[in-house]
Amino acid sequence: MSTDESETDTADEAALNEHYGVTDLGGEILAALEAAGKDVDALTRDDIASFDEFHIRGREATREVADLAAVEENSRVLDVGCGIGGPARTLASDFDCDVVGVDVVEEYCRAATLFTERVGLADSVRFQRGNALDLPFGDEEFDVVWFEHTLLNVEAKGVAIEEAGRVLRPGGTLALYEICAGPGGEPVFPVPWASDGSLSHLDSPERLREIVLARGFDEVAWRDVTGPSLEWFRNVVESMRSRPADAPPPLGLNLLMGAETPVKAANVVRNLEEDRIAVVQAVYERAN
Repeated sequence: MSTDESETDTADEAALNEHYGVTDLGGEILAALEAAGKDVDALTRDDIASFDEFHIRGREATREVADLAAVEENSRVLDVGCGIGGPARTLASDFDCDVVGVDVVEEYCRAATLFTERVGLADSVRFQRGNALDLPFGDEEFDVVWFEHTLLNVEAKGVAIEEAGRVLRPGGTLALYEICAGPGGEPVFPVPWASDGSLSHLDSPERLREIVLARGFDEVAWRDVTGPSLEWFRNVVESMRSRPADAPPPLGLNLLMGAETPVKAANVVRNLEEDRIAVVQAVYERAN
């Protein structure tokens, strides 16, 4: 990595921690769960399903990508940009994988570890702080590298894909579920991944595909899922608008996005409706 890339990387890490970081996020979520009547000492994955997968269409989409990628039992998976660990827990619980999650946001890693322990998956999932541009692992350690709404915050996507290829075994799988730039113009902000354009690094689907193919990968599957993404987010926004004003706070993505959740969600709907963004799922194989 060049000096300029390293400096940009450091700056982005600080900005991402400021954007996503919430002091004692895990503690705040536990308090909300307890207030909602959940037994926080005996949590299940369903207790936290409404917020633990911080991406469009939640757990359903994670399962779709895993099926598309034909993820095998006992696969060693690296989840890059793991958030609070929902996809990693799904891969471990539903697909019997051994998963390592990395994220630059320290508070996410702490919360991910907390909730993984609370739902009894600590033996098969662990988390650590790490950057997609300089992964803290040796060569050829993983069977699958997983990006789910991660590259939208990564400007140097080529470096991230090269790092994914480095830690993948030959013939290993690269799974992507990403938001891309659409033909309708710049996104309207704020959105869940950025308050303004400084942290939003969207490439067109065509450009994303070019970046991956130029770095030693063969395409296995590619599909546009913008339509179901729009339908899902419309339902999210409608649920927010129809909620009584005196109702207690929901156990939803508001736990991660805070007071701006309604406007961010509405902007995602607008961006999808106006073709400012697109959503894709893709699977690649590392060439031998």
